[in-house]
Amino acid sequence: MDAEDGVAQSKVTAMQTDSTLVQPEFTAAELGALAHLYRGEMYRSKIWRQRLDATTNWAVALTGIALSITFSQANNTPVPLLLAGLIAMVFLYIEARRYRYFDIWRTRTRLLEVYFFGSMLIRQPVLGTTNWNRVLAQDLAYLHFHINMWEALGRRLRRNYSWLYGILGVSYLGKLLVHPVPLQSIDQFWRRAALGPIPGHVVIAVGVLFYGLLTVLGLVTLLQQKASGRAHTDSGQLNDEDPIMRMAI
Repeated sequence: MDAEDGVAQSKVTAMQTDSTLVQPEFTAAELGALAHLYRGEMYRSKIWRQRLDATTNWAVALTGIALSITFSQANNTPVPLLLAGLIAMVFLYIEARRYRYFDIWRTRTRLLEVYFFGSMLIRQPVLGTTNWNRVLAQDLAYLHFHINMWEALGRRLRRNYSWLYGILGVSYLGKLLVHPVPLQSIDQFWRRAALGPIPGHVVIAVGVLFYGLLTVLGLVTLLQQKASGRAHTDSGQLNDEDPIMRMAI
């Protein structure tokens, strides 16, 4: 009887242990609070996403106005295209700054989607071995950017402003080539490109340098991306300096 009692007690202990393993570490109230936290972070990311779209719309509208003014008459100067390119740089900086804030909220929502909701969907314990809850708590306590300004500038340049600058550049060259009459000599091209006392070849050289710097910015930041986007397995190539990015990229 003692042996049978011992076996029965072992089975009960094993069942209790298995039951303990499948029990969520959070209470029902805490799970509800986390769900509300996710909704709040999602709302923040949505608001900042709308602010990103606003600056893009400003740049698109500015480009359209500059094109309309420049090509409305054959004798109009291409200077509005140059001014539009300079003002678009201001919009790019504003949008990059907003993108850094947007990335904070998007990273948190991605973290909750992968380790909180994802674990529940596949019937695994919410708290596993990743310590995502501690990382999220630290990020809530210490608000900081997860990407630098250069990466934000490069990402917004590649996604939106590269197209706008391409349109402005092609339109500027097209204006010099066809208006007021089709180009007949290279000297005529330099005269059309002149900007007041600044010779035309200097204006073109500055433009080529400007577009070269934009290209370098887009390519260099493409190779050093840290902003969160899609989830993937830890391949050892994630950012070692930011714990939340190691888990949420």
